[in-house]
Amino acid sequence: MAATDNDESLDLAAVKRHRVLFRANERRRNPKLRRSDITVTDEAAVKRATKAAALGNAMEWYDFGIYSYLAATIGKVFFPSGNDTAQLLSSFATFAVAFLVRPVGGMVFGPLGDKVGRKRILSITMIMMAVGTFAIGLIPSHSAIGLWAPALLIFFRLVQGFSTGGEYGGASTFIAEYAPDKRRGFFGSFLEIGTLAGYVGASGLVVVLTSVFSEDQMLQWGWRIPFLVAAPLGLIGLYLRLKLDETPAFQKLEGGQAKATEAADAVETSATGDLGKIFTHYWRPLVLCLALVAAYNITDYMLLSYMPTYLSDELGYGTNHGLLILLVVMVVQMCVINQVGRLSDRFGRKPLLMAGMLGFLFLSLPSFLLIRQGGVVLITVGLLLMGLSLVMMLGTMSAALPAIFPTHVRYGSLSVAYNLSTSVFGGTTPLVITALISVFGTNLVPAYYATAAAVVGVVAVLCMKETANKPLAGSPPSVETEEEAAELVQTRQATAKL
Repeated sequence: MAATDNDESLDLAAVKRHRVLFRANERRRNPKLRRSDITVTDEAAVKRATKAAALGNAMEWYDFGIYSYLAATIGKVFFPSGNDTAQLLSSFATFAVAFLVRPVGGMVFGPLGDKVGRKRILSITMIMMAVGTFAIGLIPSHSAIGLWAPALLIFFRLVQGFSTGGEYGGASTFIAEYAPDKRRGFFGSFLEIGTLAGYVGASGLVVVLTSVFSEDQMLQWGWRIPFLVAAPLGLIGLYLRLKLDETPAFQKLEGGQAKATEAADAVETSATGDLGKIFTHYWRPLVLCLALVAAYNITDYMLLSYMPTYLSDELGYGTNHGLLILLVVMVVQMCVINQVGRLSDRFGRKPLLMAGMLGFLFLSLPSFLLIRQGGVVLITVGLLLMGLSLVMMLGTMSAALPAIFPTHVRYGSLSVAYNLSTSVFGGTTPLVITALISVFGTNLVPAYYATAAAVVGVVAVLCMKETANKPLAGSPPSVETEEEAAELVQTRQATAKL
């Protein structure tokens, strides 16, 4: 304690001796905030940006949903007849190809988004996603063109995966940079409504088609319908994105005006977020983002992608049975996710993320014990317990992740971290769980896997800084009204005088 007191007295003495120097240094660290520095958002523009970004995210997850839910049918259509298990494995292997190429897409599109703008790259990724998904619905079967069928399927899965690499990082960045600081969580939560809407649309359409058409009709042409639907969805999304202006934060970055926050003064105000800079200068936030996304994606893919397979293969329920129960859970999540976003704006990102991680840490095993008992009610309760834990992360992550990185490398850094983590941990979740069940001989493996992921998530949340109600790093403050901007300037001036 004596040493601390002595250090403080020395600091005070130094300040007295060099008042001019310390004041100049303080002004450099905390530059005077002018009204022109502050972005006053247009709520109509924020809503348009949110809608356009969310629709692209919905398309991404719609694609993953229809492919995973129709995996058995796709295996029979595109791969040589024979062993059903071999066909299914071939189909899932083709599904995994998209995850392998996602990091490459992130490394290409992410830095480009920091250089040429968010809007241009998000328009390109939307076109590529729609073309890739639509084209799969047009590929002739293996019986018609032989090995060209799986070859074309793999090619268009590569197109989908490559484009998806630039989608989430760009979409979340787009919303975060458009939204006012005090409502970033609320608007960011709409991006994950897109995630859930994509899953709901995919599972709902598959349930309807498999109920209406016979197995032969699905094999002949019925499976193509969900893929062909991607074309009109893609055109709508592209139209919405092309109507948007570039984000205010990126516009000010290009104009050299992004100097109003404490963080902004400490970074370069240039849009050259190349990979070398990301990995060498920003490796700490990169590692933090990797850990958060790993914990989040393992639980996400386990619940929303793997559970129908678990209910049918491990517990013997029909495919439609499991999908319908999961549909109920996802609809409940969609009803509450915006409220979670509001809560994160009010109480902070860390408390909400921690609640979600702790939910999986302590409720995963009880939830799977309930699910294993069987019966619609117990299965639904078990899935809801995990679903509500997941929605705490879904409603918060889209606002929390972009705030980890400064503006000039935000798109690139987030795309790289998100897609690396998704490929290594998210996309492999069904495969790892299936393999571990066969090794250990217990169908409680998913619970243990989710618990382990939650431990990593808890540590990551403890290491992150609170970013709610604060300007994005490297960007000036963003407010909703002129009155709020004037009040912010007065508050900063009063603080500077003290």
